[in-house]
Amino acid sequence: MARIFITGSTDGLGLMAARLLADGGHAVTLHARSADRAAEALAALPAAEGVVVGDVSRIDHMRSVAEQASDTGRFDAVIHNVGLGFQAPERVPTVDGLERTFAVNVLAPYVITACMPRPSRLVYLSSVLHQKGTFSLADPQWTSRPWDGNQSYSDSKLFDLLLAFGIARRWQDVLANTVEPGWVPTKLGGKEATDDLEAGPVTQAWLAVSDDPGATVTGQHFFHQKSAATHPDARSIEYQDALIDYCAGLSDVKLP
Repeated sequence: MARIFITGSTDGLGLMAARLLADGGHAVTLHARSADRAAEALAALPAAEGVVVGDVSRIDHMRSVAEQASDTGRFDAVIHNVGLGFQAPERVPTVDGLERTFAVNVLAPYVITACMPRPSRLVYLSSVLHQKGTFSLADPQWTSRPWDGNQSYSDSKLFDLLLAFGIARRWQDVLANTVEPGWVPTKLGGKEATDDLEAGPVTQAWLAVSDDPGATVTGQHFFHQKSAATHPDARSIEYQDALIDYCAGLSDVKLP
């Protein structure tokens, strides 16, 4: 039995992955944005070991989520499922003054990773749209350039690969990988999504616990349990380190 913590797991792919893992006999801890959502999540998955609460658009809550989870003991795997879709038609600032998509999709996984004891495995949710992302730290918070919600989302998903691959390179005792679950009809994906919803959570659950040779790798990107193409910039050590340093500066949390 493995212990797994899944962020953003009150519904959608996060809850589906949690159910797969719990049905497989593993101990799963959920994460919810609010107490009401936490109660709903536990009602939906009574087998869950517990649920931690925090709005991870806020840096103080990112830290709190990591602390609450860590207080229950070390996890074998953490699935960074939490994420926002397109934030149109305008930039949404957080209480910390950050662009909300970046805060939730990129900074939260960084801070939670950095503040928790190292698990054996880390899984970060990305998207095929990371291929349309652009790496630039000139204005990642969209404070001076015209807002583009689609580009902000794609950039955040490229940043997720850079984060995961940078951690995989630094923490060689941890298996850190990324997943694109497909365009599936969840709240984030929308009703027009055309990919298989049931297949959406399988790869992240597999990477979290499987001893299959295909799952016991690091610094790789997957789609439906197979290696998937990545944006060329995702393999740049310079960009990986620059993003990690940028996140450390924003959050005042250094990656151990």
